Amino acid sequence: MPTASVLREYLIAYQLRSGRREGLVFGSSGTRPFTPSRVRRRALTAWKTANKKRKDSEFSQLEPIALHECRHTFASLMIAAGVNAKALSTYMGHASVTITLDRYGHLFPGNEEAAAGLLDDYLAKAVVPAT
Repeated sequence: MPTASVLREYLIAYQLRSGRREGLVFGSSGTRPFTPSRVRRRALTAWKTANKKRKDSEFSQLEPIALHECRHTFASLMIAAGVNAKALSTYMGHASVTITLDRYGHLFPGNEEAAAGLLDDYLAKAVVPAT
């Protein structure tokens, strides 16, 4: 899965601090993945800590998000960056590009006007006028 270089730097630093030189960056061990319930508990603790620090802030309290919402954010950012649907489908682990398009199709660029314009341009170049 592609990883942005800014995130890669944090992951490498975390991996070095954890003492793991290979295997999973996160998890119970380098070979055993984390359990979702433990991640959720740790995330809620982090949200609570962040909100305590913000309580005197002019900003409202942060609302917790779950891992699944992070998947949606990843997909949305990839689409905004211009990644094609087939590649995104692979990165997301979807069984078919249809699943990706059903879920995220509304985020891909283009609309009916743009599509009609593309078709008009193509036909104008492809059709030779009769003489």
